[in-house]
Amino acid sequence: MNYRFSILVVLLLSIYFVQAQDYSVKANKDSLATYVGNKDIHPVKTFDHKFKATKPKNVILMIGDGMGATQIAAALTANKGQLNLFNCKFSGFCTTHSSEDYITDSAAGATAIACGIKTFNAAIGVDDNKVSVKTILEKAIDKNMGTGLVSTSAITHATPASFIAHQPHRNMYEEIAADFLKTDIDVFIGGGYDHFTKRKDGRNLAAELKQKGYTVLQDINQIKTVKSGKLAGLTAPEHNGRVAERKDMLQVATQTALNVLSTKKNGFFLMVEGSQIDWGGHANDITYIIEETLDFDKAIGIALEFAAKDKNTLVVITADHETGGLTLVKGDVEKGTLKAEFSTGKHTGVMVPIFAFGPGAEQFTGLLDNTDIPKKIEKLLNF
Repeated sequence: MNYRFSILVVLLLSIYFVQAQDYSVKANKDSLATYVGNKDIHPVKTFDHKFKATKPKNVILMIGDGMGATQIAAALTANKGQLNLFNCKFSGFCTTHSSEDYITDSAAGATAIACGIKTFNAAIGVDDNKVSVKTILEKAIDKNMGTGLVSTSAITHATPASFIAHQPHRNMYEEIAADFLKTDIDVFIGGGYDHFTKRKDGRNLAAELKQKGYTVLQDINQIKTVKSGKLAGLTAPEHNGRVAERKDMLQVATQTALNVLSTKKNGFFLMVEGSQIDWGGHANDITYIIEETLDFDKAIGIALEFAAKDKNTLVVITADHETGGLTLVKGDVEKGTLKAEFSTGKHTGVMVPIFAFGPGAEQFTGLLDNTDIPKKIEKLLNF
């Protein structure tokens, strides 16, 4: 009897602990899916829509990695009904599939936006046959325009890499970093310093960049003082931290890139990525998603303010894909709170929104494919 009793106790304790673990997981998931509000509501300006021409001289392309319509709705709720994004009068939706899969990854998605082609997942600036395809940034260099990349991830990560590098796999970070030396890009700001300096081949690409005339800096407070010339701002060994750690890095980097590029007589092309909206989606963490989307919206505000003053600049805002299958099930705009649910920890195949502001913005409406984006921009720039 004692033996049987002992077995029963063990079974009951096992059931108890399993249930306790389940409740713990559910509580944790519930916590990640609840947004309790944000005291730091950022002000939103209204910008003038009067421009100098029907076609732009400059283009700022902004990519919220993993940012679907629901991520935007969540940020809108958290910021109590205001976003800089909604200065854009023209909007539409983009399909995002890769050449091989209904669900794209960031590399294939960004390559589509950079090169105007569908390719396989993980591909960086190459087609299905692994042949290099010239990117819109490289075409801008050919036209003697200024060019730039800004990212909250490593600058060698999939999205920014797809605009400047040509490699068969997104994880080839050292090869991607070396591709930066093959171009005349004017300014790039993001993480990834170690990919330029702590390399298997022994090269010190930071030193090589200096030899090519770049100012190479790691401190964002020093980076923001640069007003002209060529700038390589490598702000972290790999990726930058979350907003609480990196502070206003994305806004400062965006403004710095604009300061440098606005000196270019033939106009410029700049890509700015809000990288970590995607990471919040993978984590099924609504607070992470919201803080990153709001941070991205602040950068959007800087781009729109520049465009409104310059009157020759087109701003296009979109995403490479949606992440997390985010659904909003409860919310309060006045309080800035909401409750979310997620259907996956991966990317989804839903269409993503596209918004545009400035001369030529009317071209970015209706239902588009992501490969249409660079084609429309290139046509507006007379490439």
